[in-house]
Amino acid sequence: MGRPSAGANLMRLSAIDIGTNTILMLIADVDSSGAIRVVRDEHAIARLGKGVDENRIILPETFERVLAYLSEYKRIYEREHSKKVIACGTSALRDAANSREFIEFVKDRLGITVSILSGDEEADLTYLGGISEFLEPNSSQQFVVLDIGGGSTEVVSGQGTTVTSKTSLDIGSVRLTERFLKTSPPSAARIEEVQRYVNDHAARLPEFSEGARTIGVAGTLTTLAAIDLQLGEYDRGRVSGHVLTLDVIRKIFDRLKGKRLDELKTIPQIVPQRADIILAGILILIETMNRMGVDRITASDRGLRYGMVLKEARAKANSRH
Repeated sequence: MGRPSAGANLMRLSAIDIGTNTILMLIADVDSSGAIRVVRDEHAIARLGKGVDENRIILPETFERVLAYLSEYKRIYEREHSKKVIACGTSALRDAANSREFIEFVKDRLGITVSILSGDEEADLTYLGGISEFLEPNSSQQFVVLDIGGGSTEVVSGQGTTVTSKTSLDIGSVRLTERFLKTSPPSAARIEEVQRYVNDHAARLPEFSEGARTIGVAGTLTTLAAIDLQLGEYDRGRVSGHVLTLDVIRKIFDRLKGKRLDELKTIPQIVPQRADIILAGILILIETMNRMGVDRITASDRGLRYGMVLKEARAKANSRH
């Protein structure tokens, strides 16, 4: 991903990723060649999908909670003079029977238009964002991007920027925590249930090229990288690009699985609001890597929101030609 050239005609745009667990916002400058420069990269755990798996609706109290985060994001992108705002929702909004009501609520209160991405659209954009910091110019390198979300998990393979296969699985860290891991710490029987459930879903995954580099995006991966690096505070520069082996991931899980929720919250590398779902996220990662036959994965701090900006950057570049 190139950087805008000095004096280039820049457009500042904002991409908001409204996920099941987190709401992320990237503000970036895009030039006429399609290169981008990051201005702000915001992260909030809003838990939009709380109760969606069980009730199939976004809960009434969630409307106001999510609105507060989006209101703050609006203040930020207006302060940064963003010219265009793209907002997309994923698994929770796909699943909830009242997602249209939520979208109208946000539009009425904030003037933000939220689009719901299909699983395939989410996979394409996540792949584009996930490989962006690792892809060499004009390279045909093969990648597999794994995105463990709160409601679903996307596994996308490709060559260079071209996606060759994509699978969206209805397994996510919030969904599986609410369904199986209701006690803290969870019992061995419950952990085995999650493992079987993930394996049943992961059986849909295709075979992947042996030479492909596996990239993992989203909070489970970045948290594991921070734990492995023993970071006192989060450092995006050190986390992105850090390689985790399956053996290390298993050892971290074994250290965490017997801890109570209050103990997990005291671990410096685990954001307290993520503590209750971290075990489910790690189980999804371990079982999916097993199924894929990979023993190492590179953590990335990027993902869907970067793909949204890059797609817009490409459209801007193409409109000039």
